[in-house]
Amino acid sequence: MTGTPPLAQQLTPARLDRDDGYRMLNLLQDNATQQATLPGLETIAPGFADWVVTALFGGTYQRPGLSLRDRQVANLAALTALGGVDPQLTGHVRTSLRAGLSREEIIEVFVHLAPYIGVPKALAGLRVAAAALAEAERP
Repeated sequence: MTGTPPLAQQLTPARLDRDDGYRMLNLLQDNATQQATLPGLETIAPGFADWVVTALFGGTYQRPGLSLRDRQVANLAALTALGGVDPQLTGHVRTSLRAGLSREEIIEVFVHLAPYIGVPKALAGLRVAAAALAEAERP
């Protein structure tokens, strides 16, 4: 034996804070976005919505290194590249506005993605963004 400490002692503990997760969720997502996802998810898979909030908003979003604004650019790009996740992309367009991105910057993310992910996926993302932005601009 080499005296190597157990793996749990070798790794930096992850930060998972449920209360901070719900605070971050409320900061980033409006009530309509939250209600469009979480209650339905709770009905299908009890406890999973709480895990998502705790792990993502109380964990990943709490890490240093990226601003909330930069995280939203990454989210828009990843969801658009995946395709087929229109409800999540709609929510993240709304969240991007709350994180400080302008309408023009959000649109430019999709234009910038075209040569990397393909024009059809970029156009599909742009359609979702245009609808979400139009809805956000309604009084």
